[in-house]
Amino acid sequence: MKLPIYLYGHPVLRKVSTDITPEYPGLAQLIADMYETMYDSDGVGLAAPQIGRNDRIVVIDASPLAESFPELDGVKLTLINAHLEVLDGEKVTRAEGCLSLPGLSENVNRVEHIRLQWVDENFQPHDEEFSGFLARIIQHEYDHLEGKVYVDHISAIRKQLIKSKLNNIAAGKVRPDYPVRFAPRRK
Repeated sequence: MKLPIYLYGHPVLRKVSTDITPEYPGLAQLIADMYETMYDSDGVGLAAPQIGRNDRIVVIDASPLAESFPELDGVKLTLINAHLEVLDGEKVTRAEGCLSLPGLSENVNRVEHIRLQWVDENFQPHDEEFSGFLARIIQHEYDHLEGKVYVDHISAIRKQLIKSKLNNIAAGKVRPDYPVRFAPRRK
């Protein structure tokens, strides 16, 4: 089932997510719904806060980027209870977009090498290092679990320049071509 994407300005995107247990009700269906929602929205990653749940669940399918980044061909990950460690390494600036911030793209400076600990959909533990563009995707989605969005990493001057666009998203003045949930209106 396609789920609505929660847009910038919604409070759920600013809450730190919590770990889940294997007893989480309907987990397999939720993961399937998250993949369907991500594919329908033309995304390569989706975190549970983006569908209104503050649970540490992320789905990634980086395959659509394989033409530009061949190492991403066939990369599909389900990350549960992920915890990230930034490893030493060079920072690289690249453009990023986000389903929760439709119509925006900004340059974000991120490290190129990370270590991630998580369990998969069967609650099997993993501990791996990632580099390059996949490390960027993981950091972007991980930020959602920590109550952050990618524009939190841009300069104050740049953020001021896009303030009206951010305000329009938060006010519900955008209409992406996928189902969305806007921030509650202030009374």
